Amino acid sequence: MEAPAERSTIPRLALVGVFGGLFCGYLGLTAAIPVLPGFVRESFGAGDLAVGLVVMATALTALLVRPVSGHLADRYGHRLVMRAGALVITVGGLLYFLPLDLNGLVAVRLLLGAGEASLFTAGAVWVVSLAPHNRRGQLIGLYGISMWGGISAGTFLGAALLNLGYGAVWGFGVAAALAGLLLISSVPAPSGAGRPGEERQGEERQGEGPDGEGRRERRSWGSTLLPRPVLLPGLALALAAAGYAGLAAFVVLHLQARGVSSGVVVLSGFSAVYAGTRLFIGHLPDRLGPRRVAIWSGAGEAAGLLIIALAPNLPVAVLGSLIMGVGFSLLHPSLALMVMNRTDPSRQGAAIGAYTSFWDLGLAVWGPLAGAVATGFGYPAVFVVGAACAATAVVVSLCVRRPDARPAVVS
Repeated sequence: MEAPAERSTIPRLALVGVFGGLFCGYLGLTAAIPVLPGFVRESFGAGDLAVGLVVMATALTALLVRPVSGHLADRYGHRLVMRAGALVITVGGLLYFLPLDLNGLVAVRLLLGAGEASLFTAGAVWVVSLAPHNRRGQLIGLYGISMWGGISAGTFLGAALLNLGYGAVWGFGVAAALAGLLLISSVPAPSGAGRPGEERQGEERQGEGPDGEGRRERRSWGSTLLPRPVLLPGLALALAAAGYAGLAAFVVLHLQARGVSSGVVVLSGFSAVYAGTRLFIGHLPDRLGPRRVAIWSGAGEAAGLLIIALAPNLPVAVLGSLIMGVGFSLLHPSLALMVMNRTDPSRQGAAIGAYTSFWDLGLAVWGPLAGAVATGFGYPAVFVVGAACAATAVVVSLCVRRPDARPAVVS
């Protein structure tokens, strides 16, 4: 009966190190994003295809490496893997200074994707292990804000530093990632977490996991990287990504086609509400239950997208983005909490890594599909399809097996 009291407070200094390390890591990683297109064209005379390949190469390795890095974090410790991710981003930033050809630059970007996957995935489960059970969903949401904050600040500062030359951008990226490494290293390693052999012990338990069948089993490599509790929440997340992909790519063009300028205000409104929702009501998945919040969040995303599809003017479109932003903001942490609650603590790193990969997969699929829908049926259809996918995500969430809550065992 003592454990709940011991877990009633948040180790704030530890969270500062983890959140700060994530923020600085993404700051260093994304500073290059706004300047890479010009760099590729100036250095290699390459076209749009090469630019897209260089910019998006990180997403490919991140998609593939997230489950692996989560598995390694479970086995060897979240702090170690998160530090390794920050170190890889630091080294990758230094490699920009080398006289690379186009293939070499793509290779560097692939390496940075592996670093990003390790940094984010290991840190996500580490945050959960540091949080009291009744605040895990809230901290998952705040962890996402740290990531998006780093992305926003990194792209802004990278573009601003371009006036000083590409070297200034590369150097800033290295310094930021190194600062992230130092912040992560300042957090003491969790006692008893991530010992070699811990994974093997967990694999041989007699039906102790939430998805246990009351039998002794030795998990295959595939089931280790894609735990069964991930599948339905991950599918719901991939479906929800359709709305975001459509909003980011086509809302400005959609409104311009209706004679409405300043469509970027819709994106700004979405972003502001997305962050504000997690800051002020991010505790709702913990308080009301992740299943209930996921259902209402998916419904909110669908409603907002339909409003945008029908919007005759800018105020109505902004209203739709605000409703969508509230729903979409809480959907990810709610689904993540459903994953964590149904996964054995010894496998939660692999689970959150695999779950996050569904987001990468969703964007990779829905980005091109949204373009095809817009070409064939017009811009409003993009948002209608996104709304249908969000509604389908609600149905999938309802199919996730209970229980919705299971306290994490933290050493």
